[in-house]
Amino acid sequence: MKTHKRVKTVLLQTSPVFGEFRLRDLQWIAGENETETVHREFGCLFKVDLKQVYFSPRLSHERVRIAKMAQPNEVVVNLFAGVGCFSIIMARFSKIDKVYSIDINPTAVRYMRENVELNKVEERVIPVVGDAKEVAEKRLKNLADRVLMPLPEKAYEYLEQALIALKPSGGYIHYYAFKHATKNENPVEMVKARVSEKLQKLKTEFDIPFSRIVRTTGPNWYQIVIDIQITSNSALSI
Repeated sequence: MKTHKRVKTVLLQTSPVFGEFRLRDLQWIAGENETETVHREFGCLFKVDLKQVYFSPRLSHERVRIAKMAQPNEVVVNLFAGVGCFSIIMARFSKIDKVYSIDINPTAVRYMRENVELNKVEERVIPVVGDAKEVAEKRLKNLADRVLMPLPEKAYEYLEQALIALKPSGGYIHYYAFKHATKNENPVEMVKARVSEKLQKLKTEFDIPFSRIVRTTGPNWYQIVIDIQITSNSALSI
């Protein structure tokens, strides 16, 4: 805190991420005993309470990368929006029509609504509270040109709902996963193989034009992103 004068609070994470809302236990170390802050990223402001919602600044490059891929007038569905980082940056850096931003944590959605107002993107970012499976199937069927899945723990489980949200003509799915791999294994290819097998069972035509390791998360653990281009979507029969 003496070196970095802008730091007002120091917290120690004392548990892994846990529970449906992906929270973590935090211990106050120094400064103000406060867990709410405002994170700044590429000119956007994100208000967040680190004790009540999941938040990570480590995907900032991914957020801008995907925003720059979005085409004018696209409709986007973000199945795991958190406090709105992916959605808001997409609304600020592209000319999309709408992004429906879903999260099951009501507190995260409350902060998302604040962040939408802070960044003046009310006309394009639509916060939605609820389970992404139910919301996609009941409210967002056949709607999206692009689906975001920035929740590695549940992306595979919700892959069918991503397809359901896409238009019958297809579109893009941005899929994130955690993968353990030994020295002689390729974690990216392992994720691609697992996802490809599921998409083939769903009789969906697809291509994977881009994939990479986003970051390491522990010894031999990796976070992976694959961009899936759906060219023919048969998910309506699911």
